[in-house]
Amino acid sequence: MSKYLNRKYVIIDSNEVSNMDFAQLLNNSNNGLRYKVDNSQTFVKFEGSTPSFLNSKTQYTVEQLKTILNNASNGWPQPDDI
Repeated sequence: MSKYLNRKYVIIDSNEVSNMDFAQLLNNSNNGLRYKVDNSQTFVKFEGSTPSFLNSKTQYTVEQLKTILNNASNGWPQPDDI
């Protein structure tokens, strides 16, 4: 069983990072967030109840997020880009 089974991921616009309560997220801070190549979006992760500031956002499983991130046409950095 994957240790990420209960995790949820939410893609947010970069201008929303300052609105995140990192105490409710698995991301400790805005440092280390992975951004799209154009810096327009990033993602945050959580377990358990959905933080209220993410209620209206689409949630993804780890497998769904991997599919998005691994598709170069979606604008996320690929291993060769890092």
